[in-house]
Amino acid sequence: MQPSRSRRKPVQLVNADVPPNVSQGCQGGCATCSDYNGCMSCKPRLFFFLERTGMKQTGVCLPSCPNGYYGIRLPEKNTCTKCKADCETCFYDSFCTKCKRSFYLHSGKCLKTCLEGFENNNHTMECTSIVHCIVSEWSPWSPCAKKGKTCGFKRGNETRTREIIQSPSAHGSSCPPLSETRKCLVQKRKCQKGEKGKKGREKKRKKTTKEEKEMRHDNKERESREALENKEKSEQRNRRVQQKSLSISTVH
Repeated sequence: MQPSRSRRKPVQLVNADVPPNVSQGCQGGCATCSDYNGCMSCKPRLFFFLERTGMKQTGVCLPSCPNGYYGIRLPEKNTCTKCKADCETCFYDSFCTKCKRSFYLHSGKCLKTCLEGFENNNHTMECTSIVHCIVSEWSPWSPCAKKGKTCGFKRGNETRTREIIQSPSAHGSSCPPLSETRKCLVQKRKCQKGEKGKKGREKKRKKTTKEEKEMRHDNKERESREALENKEKSEQRNRRVQQKSLSISTVH
């Protein structure tokens, strides 16, 4: 009878780098994890982040860091690091990309009040450059005129204007006057035909309108008289025809 062989238990290979109670068959991008602490390390290119729930911290692996944190890539681990207290989002610890409420962003920093030469933009919550008004050069002086006319007087006014090239910002310097008028002298001369001013043209237009109204009124009266005369003539013809018919019937 052959001696019985004792059964040997299979040898389990243990990764010396993995501590007890840590699993390598994790979900959600974890390379190693535990039931209590969540992710312990992440798969390549993912960021390790500690989520806080009350007093407990649980490790998670994310493709990018959440708001208020920025990512640091290192050979051994990619981690999420908290931004400064006044930053809502940041590129790294000394460069904010968006500030928390009541702060204004300027060159990667969050300020309570913008620096000299800048103004608070409450729409974008950034410090923007103060813009001052810029206007064009003056136009040439207009012809000397008085009450819309350029003749028939000795003293009048002439005007020049300019345009806004750049409007000012909220705290920028306001625009100067865009028009300017001054007294002027001309050699007095009589107005030639067609040189009457605006008032003269309006007076002539009113006169023409009045004449047209009178003409239309006269035409209506004439048409009424003609219609009345035509009616009377028609009635007279009808009476003559009736009388002629009566006389013929009497003869027979």
